[in-house]
Amino acid sequence: MARAKKTEQAMPVDELEGMLTRLKLTAIRDQLDTLLDQAARADMTLREALTMLCAAEVARKDERRIQMGMSIAKFPCVRMLEGFEFEAQPSIDPKLVRELATSRWVANGDTVLLLGPPGVGKTHLAVALGREAILRGYSTLLRAHAEGRLEEKLTHLAKPKLLVIDELGYLPFEANAAHLFFQLVSRRYERGATLLTSNRSVAEWGGVFGDAVVATAILDRLLHHSHVVTIRGDSYRLKAKRKSGLVRDNTALAAAT
Repeated sequence: MARAKKTEQAMPVDELEGMLTRLKLTAIRDQLDTLLDQAARADMTLREALTMLCAAEVARKDERRIQMGMSIAKFPCVRMLEGFEFEAQPSIDPKLVRELATSRWVANGDTVLLLGPPGVGKTHLAVALGREAILRGYSTLLRAHAEGRLEEKLTHLAKPKLLVIDELGYLPFEANAAHLFFQLVSRRYERGATLLTSNRSVAEWGGVFGDAVVATAILDRLLHHSHVVTIRGDSYRLKAKRKSGLVRDNTALAAAT
C-alpha cells in the first residue's frame, strides 16, 4: 500500500498571533518576526529557539511586575543602593546593608530599624531596600507616620509582604493611634516584614507613643526578629551647605532653622 504524501499547511500569521494573545504571551507576539529571524540567523535548535522566546516573555512580565510594584509602593523618590555614599556614613556596615538587600529578612517576616538623626540617609536606604524587595517579587508599601487615618488603613497596611514606615517619631502619636499602631504591629508579627525609620532611639519610643506600656509591647514584637542599623553622622544636606559656605557648623544651622 502506497504511503500517502504528507502535505504541510502553514498556520496563518493572524491565527498564531491570536493564540499568543489568548495565552497572554504578548512579548512573543509583539517581537515574533524579530525573534524568529534571530533564531534563524543563529541556527538555533527548536529547543534553543523556544528558550529564547520564553526568556523574552519572562523579561516582559518581570518588567511590568516591577513597574506595578513600584507604583503600588508609593515611594516618595527613586533611590538605589548603588547611589548610597557609604564612605560618608562610616557608622553603617556595608556588608549588613548588602545582606539586607537580598531580602531574606522580608521572606522571614523580620523587622529592620533604621535609626539616626535627620538627613543621614535613612529614607534613602529604606526606599532602596524596598526596591530590592520588589525586584525579588515581594509586595511593598511605604507610608509615613504623619499621614494619619491609621484606623481606616489598618487592614490595608497589614497586607503587603513588606511595609515601610518612614519618619516614625517626627510627630507624637495620639493615644488611640498608638493602640492602633500596636494592633498593626501585632497583625504583621511573624507574618509580614516591616522596615521603620526613626530619628528617635528605641529608648525614646515611650514618649513617641505617649504610653510606655504600649511602646514596650510594640518593641517586644518589632525587636524579636530584627536588624537594627544605627546611623551616626552629619546630615547630607548640612554637608552640602558647609561646602557651599552657607553653614559653618551645627550651631549655625540650628540658629538658622
